[in-house]
Amino acid sequence: MSSAPSTTLDKSTQVVKKTYPNYKVIVLNDDFNTFDHVANCLIKYIPDMTTDRAWELTNQVHYQGQAIVWTGPQEQAELYHQQLRREGLTMAPLEAA
Repeated sequence: MSSAPSTTLDKSTQVVKKTYPNYKVIVLNDDFNTFDHVANCLIKYIPDMTTDRAWELTNQVHYQGQAIVWTGPQEQAELYHQQLRREGLTMAPLEAA
């Protein structure tokens, strides 16, 4: 009876799957954007944003100085960040979640 040769996997050849990091889109408080404008921008550009959630986040921006309005993959985060900034909102730099 012959036995099959045993093989040992070299750790340098093993594949380790890593997920891409998520990024946070953060709106900052400022003295020139109105509550209506901030809430409407969130509804317009952030997917699945409800009116109630947009107003909660707008109040958080005003009273706490900032709010994370979306978290997800970098490419989408860059798009939403750019769209909100283009509308005149004050944005924090993107940061990994």
